[in-house]
Parts: sequence; C-alpha cells; structure tokens
Amino acid sequence: MWFNGLLDLSVWQLIAVTLAMTHITIVSVTLYLHRHSAHNALDLHPALKHFFRFWLWLTTAQNTKEWTAIHRKHHAKCETEEDPHSPVVLGIRKVLFEGAELYAASATPETLERYGQRTPEDWVERNVYSRYKALGIALMAVIDLVLFGVHGIWIWAVQMMWIPVWAAGVVNGIGHYLGYRNFECADNARNISPLGILIGGEELHNNHHTYPNSAKLSRRWYEVDIGWGYIRLFQLFGLATPKGYRPIAHYVPGKQDVDVETVQAIANNRFVIMRQYRKRVMEPVLKQQKALMDDEIRPRYRKLRQLLSREVSLIKPREKEHLDTVLERHEMLRLIYEKSHELQALWRQRGLKPQEKLQALMEWCREAEASGIRYLEEFAAHLRAYSLRPAG
Repeated sequence: MWFNGLLDLSVWQLIAVTLAMTHITIVSVTLYLHRHSAHNALDLHPALKHFFRFWLWLTTAQNTKEWTAIHRKHHAKCETEEDPHSPVVLGIRKVLFEGAELYAASATPETLERYGQRTPEDWVERNVYSRYKALGIALMAVIDLVLFGVHGIWIWAVQMMWIPVWAAGVVNGIGHYLGYRNFECADNARNISPLGILIGGEELHNNHHTYPNSAKLSRRWYEVDIGWGYIRLFQLFGLATPKGYRPIAHYVPGKQDVDVETVQAIANNRFVIMRQYRKRVMEPVLKQQKALMDDEIRPRYRKLRQLLSREVSLIKPREKEHLDTVLERHEMLRLIYEKSHELQALWRQRGLKPQEKLQALMEWCREAEASGIRYLEEFAAHLRAYSLRPAG
C-alpha cells in the first residue's frame, strides 16, 4: 500500500532498519567526530570521513567544528564552571534532559575559535553543511516518508532524538555521575558499562578521560569497545589507521636498575601504575589494619578503601575529615597514603628535569624498601623493572 512507502516493510523490519540507521549515527559520532576530529587519535580515509560527515548532516544537523570545539573544551575545563556539560557542576537532571540545549548554548564564537582548529573548512562545509544545517534533517524526513510511508514519521523522530539522548544526555550525564572507575583520572568520569556496544564504546568514559588520545576505549579483558572493532575492520580495507591505543611502557622481569627510561615509562603508564599501587599496596595493608580499627571506623571500611585511592580533588569535605581522622590514628596507612602522593608528584610536578625525576624516583624506592612494609618494598622492586623498551 502507498502509505507503507516504497519498501513496504513489516513492523519488525522497520524496527530493524531504524536500529541499523541509528547505529550508523552512533558509529559516525564515535569514530569521526570523537576519535578522529576531536582527539586526532585516528586517521580516516577521505571517502569514509565524508560519508560520516554527510550522514551526520542528515541525521543530527551536527556541525563538525561545533561538536569538536565543545568536546575539546569539555576536556580542557572538565568539572569546572567553564565545562559545557558537567553534571558535577550543573546537576545530573539538567545534563541528562537538556544535553542538546547545553551543546547549542556552548557553541559561542570564542569557543569555536579557540577549540575548533583543524576541522573541515572546504566548499561543501561552508556552503552546505554549515550554511544549511536544517536542510539535512529535512531531507532525512522526506527520505523516511518516501521509503517507509507513514511509519517514516516515528522513524525520523527516533533518529532525531538518538544522539541528544544517548550521547549528549547519557554519556555526558551518567558518564560523569554513575558507574565504575578503572583509573583515578582528575575528573569524575566513569565507565557506564563494560559492554560498549549500544553507544559505540562511549560507555567506557573513565577509560577515555584517562587516555583521551587513544583510539581504543576498552582497557580490561572483559570490556568491549565495538567502535574499536569497526576501526580494525576499516583498517583491513585501508580506510582507517589508529595512531595510538596503549601507553608506551614495558615490564622487564629481572630489571633492577632505575634509569631515566624507568621514570618515563612509569609516567607514561601512570594510571595503571596507581591502580597497581592500590591493588598491591593499599588494599592488603588496609586489610591488615582492619582488625586494629575501632568500632567507629570499622563500619566505614569500604568507604575508606575508596578514599585512600581517590583523586584528591574529588574528595568531599566530610569525606576528607573522615580520611584525615583515620590517617592520624593509623601510622602505616598514613605512610602508604603519603608515599602514593609522593609517587604521583613525579609526573604532576611541573618543571622537573629528567635527572631530577630520576633522583626523586630512586629516593622513593630507597625509602619504600626501608619502610618495613613488605607490600611497599615489593612494589618498589616492581617499579624498577619498568622500561620504554621490551625485554631482549
């Protein structure tokens, strides 16, 4: 019948087609806008780049320069008053339900000028995509009506809401509010789910904020980044080239000498190093000390376990008071806590020369090995074995 459009599909076929088209939109955002344009972590073939750009014009009316600039500003000003969409600052409700509006409000000339460098400025961008933003989604509406008849109305509506809900709302909102953290990066980014399938891998938001220039978002064996799967597929056909996806650091068994390469490898792999410190030092020492804690502190043991490794800037005042109270009463916990921050100073302290960093690491290892704490001694030996070059 004419009102079913040229394809005359069943309801289940319509649902499948809609999900397929919205999935292409998600892939376009994560591969083209995010990993390629905003972070330069991925090179794409010109034909593939233009397909993604054209598809996003049809399905989102999204401008490459605007999206890129706003996202770069988000990383530069994360969780501050200048962050375009931080639920920590603006509240989860606002970011979750008004994500698209926050994007639109943030696309100021100043933001585009400062953060929108190295984005397309060719003829079609100037005269079509940027000049006639609404034309793309209007054309998509016509295509949907022709192909799917009256069903094209709800299909088009789903396409229009897909990115505002999942990307602007869920990733930017929930991704900085709920979930688990593999790494203690300097903001509140969290992994929403270890299965990065529905939103193209963007569910692994803590991983991304830890390694923003990585083309691969998964970091643990059980995490799935479907976007990385597409990158590998396109790579087989010469359509994509990832520029980097893992820290340059190697563990060399038997290595005992601390050198400049050790310092560089540790700094380059710092988030993994601090996760290892938590697992190898903090957690076993805390477990030993649990029996010595009084009845007031012991019920909050689990919270204390989190606070010892949490990024300092993310600790709330009341939590800080609780942590300070415990550290005052338990010298061993205070020592391993202080040693963790001394280690982080190797890469956080500005202006140190390589030889100064080397001396600081050697001193850290000597003090750790003389601490009398077995776990700290073993971790110092573990650090000595890092290098920029693989074994052999």
